[in-house]
Amino acid sequence: TSILHRATGIALSIGGLALLTWWLLALAGPASGYADFGAVAGHPIGLLVLVGLSWSFFQHTLSGVRHLIMDIGEGFELKRNKSMAVATWIGSAVLTVALWVYILGVRA
Repeated sequence: TSILHRATGIALSIGGLALLTWWLLALAGPASGYADFGAVAGHPIGLLVLVGLSWSFFQHTLSGVRHLIMDIGEGFELKRNKSMAVATWIGSAVLTVALWVYILGVRA
């Protein structure tokens, strides 16, 4: 999961910053630019990218907490280490689903 922590960090840095930059430029520009952004973000592929970025955020955050716990000298026992790694996967999936159920519920 250490490699996944790095990969999600890279995805957030590149994908997240690109998306944030596009959104800010669309917000600062004409209404048609923001409408274009909204159309792309609302398209199924756009939603898939947004779901992927939100999963990357939750995975990276929970993995960071796991690494912080290990930095203070806890969680090195093989069984506990594996259970914490599995918990980051389950937690990131649950948080992502909860976020998108909320977003899509509010949007509907």
